[in-house]
Amino acid sequence: MLPITYRGRFAPTPSGALHFGSLIAALGSYLDARTQQGEWHLRIEDVDPPRVVPGSADAILRTLEAFGFEWDGPVVYQSQRCEAYAAAITRLIDAGRLYSCDCTRKMLKENARIGVDGPVYPGTCRNRGLPLHAALRLRLADERIVFNDLLAGHVGCDIARECGDFVLRRADGVYTYQLAVCVDDAELGVSHIVRGADLLASTPRQIVLQRALGYPTPSYLHLPVALNEAGGKLGKQTLAAPLRDNDPLPALLLAARFLGLDMPARIDSIAAFWQLAPRQWRRERLPAVRGKRLTCD
Repeated sequence: MLPITYRGRFAPTPSGALHFGSLIAALGSYLDARTQQGEWHLRIEDVDPPRVVPGSADAILRTLEAFGFEWDGPVVYQSQRCEAYAAAITRLIDAGRLYSCDCTRKMLKENARIGVDGPVYPGTCRNRGLPLHAALRLRLADERIVFNDLLAGHVGCDIARECGDFVLRRADGVYTYQLAVCVDDAELGVSHIVRGADLLASTPRQIVLQRALGYPTPSYLHLPVALNEAGGKLGKQTLAAPLRDNDPLPALLLAARFLGLDMPARIDSIAAFWQLAPRQWRRERLPAVRGKRLTCD
C-alpha cells in the first residue's frame, strides 16, 4: 500500500446548522482530497464555549452523512484537546515568545488601527512584564510572510504591521482559534488545507505560529465564498438558511456549479452525484479569489 501523501480536513464550528457556505467549503475540501487519493478528516471546532450551540455538533454530523460525505478516522473535538494546547503554550513561554496583556476591548478599540482582519494590537503590554495570568499574546518579529495559495497565487503580509501580536489564550483561560487549529493540524499531519477565502487573512498568523512551534506548513487553497444579496459573506451571522437533510441533491448541485464543476442539469441520486463530481473537479476551474487587503505578489 502506498503511503498517504495528502491529508485534508473539514473543521466546522458548532455555532449553528451547516449552511450553503459551509457546504462549499466541505465539498471543495472533500473533492480535492479524494481526487488526490487522500484522506479527509472531520474536526469539530468547539474550543470556544460561548459560541457553541447545544446539539449543533450532532446536527452537523447528521447533515454531512445525509449529503453523502464520508470521513476518515474518528471525529476530533477541540473541547477534548486542551492538554495539547496547554503544552504548546508552555513551549512558547519557555521560548520567550509570549507575554501577558491586560488591555480591555475598549482600550483596544480606542487605540488600535484596523489591519487586514480587525484591530491591530499596538503593543501596549509588550514590555510591561506582567505575570502570565491575563491574556497571552504571541510576540511577532517585523517580517513579511509570503506563501503560495493554490488558487490566489503568491500572497504576502507584513505580519507585525497588518496583524499585530495576537492572543493565543484569553484572559478567561480559553484557547483561541489560531492556536487550536495549528496544533490540531500539525498533530493530525494535515498536508493540505482547503477552506473559505474568509480565512485567508488568518493564514499568515498561522504560518508564524507553525514556525514558532516547529510545525511544517501545509499547502493552502482558499475557496471563493458565497455572498448574500447584500454582498456580504453567507454565514450564520447573516442568518443563512440551514441545509435540508431530507433534500440534499439541489444544494449539492448548486455548490458544485459554484465551484466550477460541469454538472448535468439533472442527476437522479446522491450516489450518481458522488460518482460524477470527483471526475469534474479541477482547481483551475475555480472562480478567482483575492486576499482581503493582502498583497498578491
